[in-house]
Amino acid sequence: MVNYTEITSVDQWKEVLKQSSEKPVVVFKHSTTCPVSAHAYGEFSAFEKPMDCYLVKVIEHRPVSNEISIDLGIQHESPQAFLIVNGKAKWNASHWKITKKELDKVTASL
Repeated sequence: MVNYTEITSVDQWKEVLKQSSEKPVVVFKHSTTCPVSAHAYGEFSAFEKPMDCYLVKVIEHRPVSNEISIDLGIQHESPQAFLIVNGKAKWNASHWKITKKELDKVTASL
């Protein structure tokens, strides 16, 4: 099961973005009221890679979710997952495309 840190502030997000210049990170944007997001959360939770992973609850922390969209230049969707390297989204997926298998694949070379 993935160990993740929840991002609850824009300042915390900015630190994660800065950290991605030193090592890749995975960020998962989760809607706590959506059944599709619940499924994707299960896939994200099953992901087991020794890297820093983060969770943003999009309803509870809308400003953080919005800032991620702005900083990465990728339209908001939820659920949504990102592999962030050097401050840029190297990979992103939404909805049913977020799977443990896909996360394993995109992080295999890290």
